[in-house]
Amino acid sequence: MVTPVTIALDVMGGDHGPSVAIPGANYSLIRHPDTRFLLVGDESAINEQLSGFPNLAACSEIIHTDISISMDEKPSQALRKGRWKSGMWLAIQAVRDGKADAVVSAGNTGALMAMSKFCLRTLPEIERPAIAAIWPTVESECIVLDVGANVGADAAQLEDFAMMGAAMARALFSLDRPSVGLLNIGVEEIKGLEQVREAGAALRRTDTSFDYRGFVEGADIGQGVVDVVVTEGFSGNIALKTAEGTAKQIGSYLKAAMNRSLLARLGAFLAQGAFLALKEKMDPRRSNGGLFLGLNGIVIKSHGGTDSTGYASAIDLGYDMVRSGLVERLSSDIKKFHAVLEQDVAVLEQER
Repeated sequence: MVTPVTIALDVMGGDHGPSVAIPGANYSLIRHPDTRFLLVGDESAINEQLSGFPNLAACSEIIHTDISISMDEKPSQALRKGRWKSGMWLAIQAVRDGKADAVVSAGNTGALMAMSKFCLRTLPEIERPAIAAIWPTVESECIVLDVGANVGADAAQLEDFAMMGAAMARALFSLDRPSVGLLNIGVEEIKGLEQVREAGAALRRTDTSFDYRGFVEGADIGQGVVDVVVTEGFSGNIALKTAEGTAKQIGSYLKAAMNRSLLARLGAFLAQGAFLALKEKMDPRRSNGGLFLGLNGIVIKSHGGTDSTGYASAIDLGYDMVRSGLVERLSSDIKKFHAVLEQDVAVLEQER
């Protein structure tokens, strides 16, 4: 018998709260019937939505709290106000205490990261967690990190991001040796910030469990030239938001072009199958959900403004990471990776 996966939901988080979280959980439950839910938030608001989904209600437990974290609170303020009592904290705490296998929240990103680090702690040897996002490509999908947890990162942190991203790619894409690239302003070794060049040199000379391909440019991400793209959170977040905006822009262009004339509308009608396939491929809801990598537990951040379809995708990601044993894999990879780095440092010192 398959052991159920229990996912704690910060139901009140995000722009829409239970009206999105509850239907989203139901969509995910249809795909993964072995899921159980801890619904954390205002009990009356949850029950109002839950009444329409009897199957979800049958496999859910409600944890009541009337304290929630607003989207504009600073992480430090949220930590002081919401620790021990807020829905976000209680959902994370359920993972720490072994009552849930993963937590999903559409709430305040900074508060979620601060509480997750405080409650779950980071894995040994990991200084900073990173947010990893799934990025649609021409080939299939790739992983990009960090997309917002850290503004700036030194060479050692970029190396850790590469190792963690590769572990996620092995778990999510079933790859034995994922390919990894460092995002840079050019592929030449002399280009880019010092910390990026330093990280690249270290990864190139280290015999790791992933295939380091060198520097990649922004245009390469969507082409799927590597399975994992590594950068720091400032540039990663800008790249992510730019891609989302570009997708919407292209959609607007297509819609305008298809309605320009009667002939264009006829052509659009005949090609509607192709357009629907394109729309599905470019739909950001399919890849909604950022994974907080580097913690002693699985934390998924859903986009605050997503709908129930997007929220379900975030839950699906949490489910997949639990089933793949990501935290255990990552712990093992961290030990091996840092052992190899230490050996390389020792060899370099001897050569000097």
